Amino acid sequence: MKNLLSVPSPPATANKEESRDHEVPEHGRNVACEIPRINGTRRSASLPFKIAPWIGLLILPALALSTQHRVPPWAFMWLMAYAIFLGCKWLTFWRTKDQQIHLARLTGYFFLWAGMDAVAFLGPAAPAKPSRPGRQIAFSLIKITAGALAFFVLARRAPNHLLAGWIGMVGLIFILHFGLFELVAIAWRWGGVEAKPIMNAPIKATSLSEFWGRRWNGAFNQLVLDIFFRPLARSVGPVRATLTAFLISGLLHELVISLPAGAGYGLPTAYFLLQGWGVVVQRSFIGKRFRLREGARGWLFTMLLTAGPAFCLFHPPFVERVIVPFMQTLGAL
Repeated sequence: MKNLLSVPSPPATANKEESRDHEVPEHGRNVACEIPRINGTRRSASLPFKIAPWIGLLILPALALSTQHRVPPWAFMWLMAYAIFLGCKWLTFWRTKDQQIHLARLTGYFFLWAGMDAVAFLGPAAPAKPSRPGRQIAFSLIKITAGALAFFVLARRAPNHLLAGWIGMVGLIFILHFGLFELVAIAWRWGGVEAKPIMNAPIKATSLSEFWGRRWNGAFNQLVLDIFFRPLARSVGPVRATLTAFLISGLLHELVISLPAGAGYGLPTAYFLLQGWGVVVQRSFIGKRFRLREGARGWLFTMLLTAGPAFCLFHPPFVERVIVPFMQTLGAL
C-alpha cells in the first residue's frame, strides 16, 4: 500500500515561474520605505521578527469574529474573508526581504490587487505589457456581464432559494474572480507591474495539482505553497505536506463558510482533504497506471473531484443563511 500511494515528486501546486525566487537588483529602485529582512540572518533570529509576519492572521480574524453577533451573517462572511485576506497580505509582505518599495505600490498591493506574490508585485522588474489588451478587456467584460445576468436575472427564475443561491454564487465568482480581478491585472501589467490573473482557465486542468496550483485562485494557492507546503515537505515529506496544506485550506474556509452560517462544520474541511487525497492518488503508482493526471481521464477525474462534491464546500446552510440574504439585500432576489 505504501508503494501504491508513494509520491515521486512534490505536488505541482504552482508552475516553475511562480516558484522561482525573484532577484532584486541594488540599483534602479523607487525608494520610499524599507522592509526588514525576515528570511535572512540579520534579524530573523529575533523572536519579535519571527512573530511579526503572523500578527495580521492572528489579530484581524479575531477582530472580525467580534462582529459575528452584531452584523448579518452575510456581512460577517465578508468581514471575515477580508480579515483573512489582509492577514495573508501582511504575511506575504514580510517575504520581500530588503526590497525598498514605493508606498503607492505597497498600498496598491494591499488594497488594489487580489494576488499574493509580494516579491513579484513589489519588485522593480517590469513585465511585458499585455498583448492585445483590447481583446482581453472585452473577454473580461463579457464574463462580468454573464455573471451579472446569472446573479440578478437567472437566479430569480430558480424554483427554490437553494438553487437560486447556487446560481448567484456562480455569478458572483464570474463577476469578481474571472472578470473584475482580471481587469485589474491587465491594468497593473499595463502600468509595468507584475500582476498575473488569479484565474487561468481552470476548465482546462487535467490534474488536481494543475487545477489547484496554477488555474484556480492562484493567489491563495501560491500562499499555501510558499508558506506551508515547501517547509513541511522538507521535514515530513510531500504526501503529509500535501494533506496538511489542504487541511489548512479547509480550516480557513470553515471560518468564511461554516462559521457565518452557524452550521455545516467540517464539510469544507472534508472537501479539501478529499482534494488532497486526490492529488496523492493522481501522483501515485495507481494514478500513473490508469493515467489519471493526463488527457481525457485526468480531466474527467479532476472535474469529478472538484465539481462533484462542491455541495460539501458551499453547503446548503451557507447558501440559505448567508448567500440568499446577501442577494436579497442587493435586490437580486
